[in-house]
Amino acid sequence: MTPHSASEIAAATPADRDRWVDALRVGSLLVVVLGHWLMVAITPAGQITNALAVVPSLQPLTWVLQVMPLFFLVGGVAHAHTLESLERRLPAGRGRYAAFFRARAARLLRPTLTFLAVWVLLGVVADLSGLTSRPGDAGRLARDALVMVPQLLWFVGIYLGACAFAPLMRKLHGRWGLRVVGVLVTLACAVDAVRFGGGPELVGNLNFALVWLALHQLGFAWRDGLLTTARGWAMVVVGFGAMGLAITLGPYPTSMVGLPGEAVSNMAPPTAALLAQGIGICGLAVLLRPVMARVLGRPKAWRAVVVAGPFAMTAFLWHLTALMTVLLAMRGLGVGQPAVASWAWWLTRPLLFAVLAVVTGLLVAVFVRFDRGPRTATGPATGSATAVEEMRRWVDPMAAVSAGVLFFGILIVSIVGVDVLGNRPVFFLVGDVTPVVGFAVLAAGLLLLRATRPRPTPVTRLRP
Repeated sequence: MTPHSASEIAAATPADRDRWVDALRVGSLLVVVLGHWLMVAITPAGQITNALAVVPSLQPLTWVLQVMPLFFLVGGVAHAHTLESLERRLPAGRGRYAAFFRARAARLLRPTLTFLAVWVLLGVVADLSGLTSRPGDAGRLARDALVMVPQLLWFVGIYLGACAFAPLMRKLHGRWGLRVVGVLVTLACAVDAVRFGGGPELVGNLNFALVWLALHQLGFAWRDGLLTTARGWAMVVVGFGAMGLAITLGPYPTSMVGLPGEAVSNMAPPTAALLAQGIGICGLAVLLRPVMARVLGRPKAWRAVVVAGPFAMTAFLWHLTALMTVLLAMRGLGVGQPAVASWAWWLTRPLLFAVLAVVTGLLVAVFVRFDRGPRTATGPATGSATAVEEMRRWVDPMAAVSAGVLFFGILIVSIVGVDVLGNRPVFFLVGDVTPVVGFAVLAAGLLLLRATRPRPTPVTRLRP
């Protein structure tokens, strides 16, 4: 029987569970949701914009509201735990990598594919009804929504890439410890030096891997107890100090999130300034760990985390859908929005957030079922010894290839959007791509991943 009361949940929680890690996972996604609700606005001309671009004085808020580094930190902790479990349960040899990646990918892709299916359908309806081709505000907003809302999937793609590298990075951590983080940080700074020193702009994309893997690597150090209080203070001072110097003396913008119209974004590709901010905010998490462990030791506080946990990812995927629904409804009803950062704007935020929470809650209630499923890696293929060994020769390389294809497929879709009938080209890395191309790459990755599934055990039938 599943425990429901605070005391029952607390009693059912293992004594060695790191509750602060669970709270950081839920809390970081909640901050992202609230941050997006705060930032996204529609101008009087009917264009979707960012409040931080309209009022630059709000941009320092991103120094604490940019919490994606915390999610990668927590991801490193979780992946270390999963890999340790796999090492105990699966025999050494081929097949372990595929089992790990297949399970992590399924956990991410199940709700993501549902989200994409709904938005593709919305795009088809908008095209067939003529909404996207309609002149004026309505058509422009519909086209913008079909591109803007799926942009949040960049996180799914990057995190899936971190999952793909996790087994290798865990081995490097086991041998070299925090020196791996130092190497990744140094390489990320070198990439920026080349990029901003007149080198090819394309080289900056290497930091999609270097920056996020460095923060993910901190999770391994957290799991092994290497992030002490002293190191936490060093991370805060050095991280935020370096960020301050970077945005003051370097070519980096103030905002730690991407803004429309900016020549340089700290997010796409991620910069050394974002990495410094990420190290600083992860250091804050380290410093707060003893206090929060005591707070979360209270049954009611821990119950709030446990109850919210299963819904966090679903809420993240659908919160922009709720936002666009409410903003478009307000515009259709003729309800205007106050000027960004005005007193009226600030005073109406709590009411808007309450409405958005209700709409998001309704969407979560509908779609959370697609966020369920196995959370542990599956075992190796079964069957005859010959069949198993034959599969294992290629299953790990196949899983690695599928990871790369899925990574690019999700990123392309996050950039170009889901308007498959409109199929408008958008620049990605080196050239223009369309939504159809993005979904074709994603489908290829899914087929490759499916090919790594364990074979069913053959059944020998006895003749009567």
